[in-house]
Amino acid sequence: MGFRQRLDFKRFWRPGHVPVLVVIPLGLIFTVCVVDVLAPPDIHLGPLLVAAPAITVAFAGARVTALMGALAVLAQVLIGLLRGVLTTANIQAQIAALVVVSVVCVAVCVVRDRRERQLHRVRSVAEAAQSVLLRPLPAQTGALQIAGLYLPAEEEADLGGDLYAVARTAEDSTRLLIGDVRGNGLAAINNAALLLGAFRAAAHRQATLPRLAVHLDAALRWDTSQWRSPSEQDTDEDFATAILLDIPDHDPVVHLITCGHPPPLLLRGDRLTPLVAEASHLPIGLGGVFGLDAYDVQTFSFDVGDLLLLYTDGVIEARNAKGDFYPFTERATQWAKDDPAELLRLLQDDLLAHVHGHLNDDAAVVAIRRLTV
Repeated sequence: MGFRQRLDFKRFWRPGHVPVLVVIPLGLIFTVCVVDVLAPPDIHLGPLLVAAPAITVAFAGARVTALMGALAVLAQVLIGLLRGVLTTANIQAQIAALVVVSVVCVAVCVVRDRRERQLHRVRSVAEAAQSVLLRPLPAQTGALQIAGLYLPAEEEADLGGDLYAVARTAEDSTRLLIGDVRGNGLAAINNAALLLGAFRAAAHRQATLPRLAVHLDAALRWDTSQWRSPSEQDTDEDFATAILLDIPDHDPVVHLITCGHPPPLLLRGDRLTPLVAEASHLPIGLGGVFGLDAYDVQTFSFDVGDLLLLYTDGVIEARNAKGDFYPFTERATQWAKDDPAELLRLLQDDLLAHVHGHLNDDAAVVAIRRLTV
């Protein structure tokens, strides 16, 4: 059973996923009813019926909870009739208490279900906004087959401080950005959205990678500092490590600028080579003040069949309960012959299994295979 399948299995136990679990309160009602009728006169198990609606509220909605409460009340009345004590004050008090508890449980279900519907609507809007910011990568662009994977550290989030994007240029090449924004929370999401928007607006029209890097750096610095006082400029720094790539369709190379980001991995057959640039520049938001001359473009061979992996440090720094780092390079070599989408599917399952489903940091990976020249 895969990790995502286990998650789907867990969803079955959440409120609203009822079918099999109804057996529990039904079995309790039946058992209490039978045992109470057959037990000696001084033994009374009827008060245990209150557990039926109380249990049901944990996994079912208002209607099923009301049904279990009604069945519990009927069972209490039946016990009173069969034992000839229905008119006694004790059994009537138990029935009244059971009715009150059932009504309270139904009220709790109604309030909870209303909150869940509101939360669902809010999450739907958030998911739509997040899908606009971090758009799915195209399966193929130019001479490249491509796939992206994003795993946020926050279980209920779809976007954090990691980012990636792709754009086509008029010169028959594909440009890519992968980055990791400093910090977390809304501030990191805001800066990630800013960089993604700046990249999409400029990647196809900036003549060179250095010009694109300067554009991104200036956009981040201006947006994050324009409302700060002079005293805050030196205390609050917003930046993002990033790699900018340009991959021509008809030339078996990849051009890149590294801005404090982990180096890409080139998989050629069974051989893995980190593409370590001679110069790693300052992160985006810190380095563009030095102008175009500050950015050196590195060029590496990228032949037909080669696979290129871009990633953030959330992948290589993911640890299990023992503190062992995820063996990213070892796993990547095993799956080098798979297509990018399949490789990322295997990577996702393996990475989540390694950390038992709980990442400490956002993780993003982009896999690129050259198909033709």
